[in-house]
Amino acid sequence: MAEDRALHAEADPVKAATRGRCPRCGEGKLFAGFLTLQKRCSACGLDYEFADSGDGPAVFVILIIGFVVCGVALWMEVSLAPPLWVHFLLWVPLTLILSLPLLRVLKGTMIGLQYKNHAAEGRLSDDGDGSA
Repeated sequence: MAEDRALHAEADPVKAATRGRCPRCGEGKLFAGFLTLQKRCSACGLDYEFADSGDGPAVFVILIIGFVVCGVALWMEVSLAPPLWVHFLLWVPLTLILSLPLLRVLKGTMIGLQYKNHAAEGRLSDDGDGSA
């Protein structure tokens, strides 16, 4: 596996995955659908089985977009006091428009970071002393 990484070291894993490309070679597609990963890279054959971003991207999107949208909505409410329907008309579409692309970018970024840092699922030691 170290040989595979050395052969394909020319791509920056985080930049490539953020753009939706393979973190190893930077050529093949990372996503098969909007957020669905490919099984493997079509260019270098990297198996994407290691990639599990979990809920991380969604948490970051909620924190970032929630801060922006809630801040602007509160400012608008205090400054202009529009009716409730104006808030729904503005903030629901804006939240979707900002959240969906950011979700894909952050998922790619987290997968690139997993690849770059050789992240794997935590395991307990098998040496019998019970320590991790």
